[in-house]
Amino acid sequence: MSERSETRQPPGWLDPLLDRLGTARAEDFTRLTTPESGGRESAVLVLLGEEPGAGPDVLLLQRAATLRNHAGQPAFPGGAADPEDADARATALREANEEVGLDPGSVTVLAELPRLWIPVSDFVVTPVLAWWHAPHPVHPREPAEVAHVARLPVAELVDPENRMRVRHPSGWIGPAFSVRGMLVWGFTAGVLNTLLEMGGWARPWPRSRVVELPPTGAAPAPSAGTDEVDESPVR
Repeated sequence: MSERSETRQPPGWLDPLLDRLGTARAEDFTRLTTPESGGRESAVLVLLGEEPGAGPDVLLLQRAATLRNHAGQPAFPGGAADPEDADARATALREANEEVGLDPGSVTVLAELPRLWIPVSDFVVTPVLAWWHAPHPVHPREPAEVAHVARLPVAELVDPENRMRVRHPSGWIGPAFSVRGMLVWGFTAGVLNTLLEMGGWARPWPRSRVVELPPTGAAPAPSAGTDEVDESPVR
């Protein structure tokens, strides 16, 4: 690591979120009960950083459109655990390095969120919250898997103009964000939505604004977030 600004102590604006996470439960993120055993262990990295003049941000990637699963969807860096991974933190950091070239030494892990179950793939996902104390350029390392990497400002994520809900062809409805050309929905948006509320950053937004997801190529309904089932016919 170079001698860049390496403030390992997280900034004060993270304190409310870290305090709230001390009592967080899976039920805060999803209505689905995570099974006590079974499921494929995996982890994602929820990496919060800050740029001068731009405020706090979160690192997201957009999956390649050619992938078999979750094609074109924005997501946190992450994936399935390998046998040599010591824990969820190791999985999240390894995957972030493989996907976008993130230097694990630039990251301070702050907390592990509750394990969340994605029934359609039977993955049990541990979101790992971290502070990017020494940001550096990142990029897709495998263009066949990752199409784009972006740092999305929290101020833009909570802007009411960028908030909406999406309706999946299955009838599932959940929170979404439309920021800098990326429609963030599903598991990723559900986790973000909860964290923004817990951190005290969320702003009121029009929940009547619902966007239909296209049925062709749509991924199965995700499991995290304020998920609900629309009782009206799916159009």
